[in-house]
Formats: sequence, C-alpha cells, structure tokens
Amino acid sequence: MQRQQRRENLENEFEKRYKSAPSTWVRAPGRVDLIGSHTDYNQGFVLIQAIDRDIWIAASPRSDGVVRISSLNTVGMREFKLDDISFDTEMTWTNYVRGVAHILRQEGYTLKGFDGLIHSIIPFGSGLSSSAALEVSTAVLFETLADWSLDPVKRALLCQRAENEFVGMNCGIMDQYASSAGKQDTVLLLDCRSITSQAKPFAPGVHVIACDTRAERSLLDSEYHERRSQCEQGVATLANTYADIQSLRDVSLQQLDEHRAELDTVVYNRCRFVIEENQRVLAVAEAVSRGDHVHAGQMMLESFQGAHDLYEIVSDEMIAMKHTIMSAPGALGTRGAGAGFGGCLVALVEDEHVETFTSQVIETYKESTGIEARVFPVRAAAGAGVLTNP
Repeated sequence: MQRQQRRENLENEFEKRYKSAPSTWVRAPGRVDLIGSHTDYNQGFVLIQAIDRDIWIAASPRSDGVVRISSLNTVGMREFKLDDISFDTEMTWTNYVRGVAHILRQEGYTLKGFDGLIHSIIPFGSGLSSSAALEVSTAVLFETLADWSLDPVKRALLCQRAENEFVGMNCGIMDQYASSAGKQDTVLLLDCRSITSQAKPFAPGVHVIACDTRAERSLLDSEYHERRSQCEQGVATLANTYADIQSLRDVSLQQLDEHRAELDTVVYNRCRFVIEENQRVLAVAEAVSRGDHVHAGQMMLESFQGAHDLYEIVSDEMIAMKHTIMSAPGALGTRGAGAGFGGCLVALVEDEHVETFTSQVIETYKESTGIEARVFPVRAAAGAGVLTNP
C-alpha cells in the first residue's frame, strides 16, 4: 500500500469512527533478528534491525482522561480510563496499549487521553514483533500528546515492562529496543546485559528476505516461559560452582560440559543452544560487516538446526519453509525469526536472485504445504517517532 493511500484510508475511517480528524500521527517499526534466538533474556547478544514494515497510529487528544482505540486490522473498539486501567480478556490486543499506559502512569508520567486508530503492515503472529511495535508507537503517542519525551532506550525498557508485568509475557528487551532505537540502513549488535548496541555496516551484495509460513503460530506463553525457566535452572546449577555466573552469557561450553552430569538432559540442551547461539551472533555481525555473506548464511543454518535439535522451537511448517528457501536460487542461509514455533523465517539472498527466489519460494512452498506464503524483502529502517508528513 502506498503511503498516501494508507494515510487517506486512516483519515477516512478515523472520521467515520470518531466524527473528527486525527491531529497526531506516530509510527513504530517491526524488526527482524538476523540471528540470536532466545539470547536476549539470557543477557546475551542479538543482531537486529528495525524494518520498513510498521504500525501507524492516527490520533486526536481527549480532555477527559479516556482512551478509545480501534484498528483497521481487526474489528471492534475499546475504551478505558487512564485512572482505571484493567486487563481486557476479550479484545486482548488492546492490552499492549493498556499496559504501556499503566507503566507510564506508575512511573509518574503525565498522560492525556485520545481517540486512536491503528494500522499495521507488520504481519501478525509472524515473528516480526507487531506487539512491540504497538507498545512503542503507543508510548510515542503518549509522549507527543503530553509534550514530553523519552530516550529511545528508556522507552524500550518501559515497553518491555508493560509486556512483562501487564500483558504477562516475560520477554527480553530485543523487540522493543529494535522498534524504539533502530537505525536507517544499519544493523545493530545489541548487548542485552548493558542494553547498548553497536551499529554494524551491512556489506552490499545480499538482501534480507522475510518468508512468512502463514501457518497458525503455536507459540504458547507456557512454552516460552518453560524455555526461560530451563535456562535459569542451568544457571542456578552452574552458579553453585562458579560464583561469577549470572546468566548463560557468562558460561563457556567447557564449563557446561564439565557439569553435564548435574543437569537434566533437556536443561543441558537448552543451555548449549543459547551458549552456541551467542557465539554465532558475534560471528555473523563480523561476517556481514566484511561481506562474508556465505559464512553468515552458514551460521544462520546452524542456528536453525540448533533451534530444532536443542531448543525444540521449530514447527513442521518452518522445516518445510527452510527446505524451500535453500532450494531456491541465491539463498545463502535462513533461520527462524523471533521466538519460533512458526511465523517467519529470515533468509539471506544474493541481490541478483531476489525476484526469482521470491517467486520460487511462494510456488514451491504452496506445492508442499498448500499454504500461500508471504515473501518480501525488508530493509533496515529508523526507530519509532512522530510522522510529520504521513
């Protein structure tokens, strides 16, 4: 959808729903993690980029402390009072908006109510973090309406708290950080312990392509929390011997193997994957910077295999998509984006093959699964902000 058409659609629908015109426009992008599965909550590293698929919110302020929110992507409207924010058990996507409001109020920020209409071009449930983009765009909207501003890192941390404490998903910082602090045409090597990043150049010659399996995503909160708990069990065991171990970030494979007998097999596998994945993140960051895209692609494939064998977060549709991608022209490597259990795979594809790669993946994946995949290149985009000329 062209930018002008997107604006007109939002304006027209806003006037139908709220009987007024929007005065404020904000955006926040989705993200891809080029590599770094489940490393963020283990205080490790992840290589991320905000992408040129985003969420817009068109809004007009209210003076009564009420938020009314709806979306072009789904039916229904909800409203809530800023001084009485409760969890919505029916229209659950609104909890990302409510949660941000709750945390900002808790931290003492002045909030103004608004009428808001959302539009997302980030595929839902795809592993490209539409939820974090909604949180971050909501925070930017509250900042703008009340005329104060947050540092992008502070904003990301508050939005992470909203998801952890209000929504109930104990996620790491990666998604909110990318959406809030992303850089145009740049990938970020994020240190999830210090919450700092290094901008890494991406040498020319390849495209990053999102390949959405379009399968119903089976990621359950319980599965995610279970993986996190298993990593914490491993850390607790190892910390009995090594006083300086605070997270899997601090553990070497040698240390892990020396204490393998003390660990449940599943816990050992989870820890091994994260430790190896941390090293792959650092290797890929250097490889893409120097233009060694073949090595980067190989590391991505190793990540996919580890996610399958050790972390067990790979669905049948992801396996089918991986085989489809690697049989297509120009593919150098691929892995699952986000937390796994379905959603998108991110592929590294040579520039000259992007068009034929895209058409072949769509055709072959449909032949093998009966599902029409969404396949699209993504570019590194700027982080969240106000749309001055949408």
